[in-house]
Amino acid sequence: MQLNFDKLDGLVPAIIQDWQSGEVLMVGFMNEEAFRKTLETGYATFYSRSRRQLWTKGETSGHRLRVKEIRTDCDQDALLIRVEASGPGVCHEGYRSCFFRALQDGSWTTVESRTFDPEQVYGGKE
Repeated sequence: MQLNFDKLDGLVPAIIQDWQSGEVLMVGFMNEEAFRKTLETGYATFYSRSRRQLWTKGETSGHRLRVKEIRTDCDQDALLIRVEASGPGVCHEGYRSCFFRALQDGSWTTVESRTFDPEQVYGGKE
C-alpha cells in the first residue's frame, strides 16, 4: 500500500468518480493522514491546501462520499477513488459535479443545471 507522496510536497491528487455512472465528480488532494482517515472511516477525506487542514467531504453539507474502491496509477502518485455520493451534488457551487463548465467557442460555459442551492447548504461558507 505504498503511495508516493514526495512529488507534490506530501500530497497526491485524488480523482473522485461516481462508482456507478463513471462521472468524475471532483478532484481533491490527500496527504498520508487524509488517506489513512479515508481508509479508516470509509468516507473521502482530503487535505485543504488553502486552510492547511484535513476535511471530510460532507462535514457541512451532509453530501458525503462513501468509498467503494480505491485505485492508484502506475507511478503510485495519484488516486482514483470510486464513491457512492449522498446528496444532490458534491460541488460547493451547487452542482452534481465540479466539472459543470465546458469550453465552447473559446469561452467557459455552464452546461449543467444546479442540483441544490449552495446558500441554503453552506450559508455563505464553503
